[in-house]
Amino acid sequence: MSVQSCSRKLFKSIFASEFTFINMFYLLEVEDHVRVEPKHFGLPTHEAVEKQLTETYVGKINKELGFVIGIVSVDFVDKGIIIPGDGAAFYRSTFKIVTWKPELHELVYGTISEITNFGAFLQIGPAQGMIHISQTMEDYVSLNKTGTLAGKSSKRTIAKGADCIARIVAISYKGNDPKIGLTMRQPGLGKVDWIQDDKKKKESATKAAARKSEKSGKSEKGGKK
Repeated sequence: MSVQSCSRKLFKSIFASEFTFINMFYLLEVEDHVRVEPKHFGLPTHEAVEKQLTETYVGKINKELGFVIGIVSVDFVDKGIIIPGDGAAFYRSTFKIVTWKPELHELVYGTISEITNFGAFLQIGPAQGMIHISQTMEDYVSLNKTGTLAGKSSKRTIAKGADCIARIVAISYKGNDPKIGLTMRQPGLGKVDWIQDDKKKKESATKAAARKSEKSGKSEKGGKK
């Protein structure tokens, strides 16, 4: 199998707060020798290959491709070959697929799907990322009786259903599902509500500083003879 396209084409973007996020959907061109099972032999070759590709790829996870969402088109199907001892037929084919692939250090936007005593899970695209309790905010965090994560000093809380912005800090493809590690401790990350509040506070502080500077300038000007 080879991914023929040298550059991945952006398939979808999403917007949150004042940021623009690339939500990791790609349109890829792939070349592979497709093993078409005998149950598809009664169909036209092109249709048989497409059905087999759907069964083989869609819903599967691949380290090179990511999460395969769907088959967009089958662009080329070569003559089939049969390998002795194998009842299937093999067709060298070129096709396009839509995939979702997480990238290290990328910003992601999602919704908290679960809260645990060790952190929170964020739903991002077709996968979940885990935010360790120490990475949820710049504070000492604990799980309270209401099932939310709460900061000791900031009094900020995270509950199921909260919209958040995080950064991918770890990806592992061991096992059936990739493990995605996230952080929200860096500036500009966290619950969308926090980010909006911080932005308003910053704007208010900037306006207050400007007014103070303006008054100071007028006082100095008025004091001169």
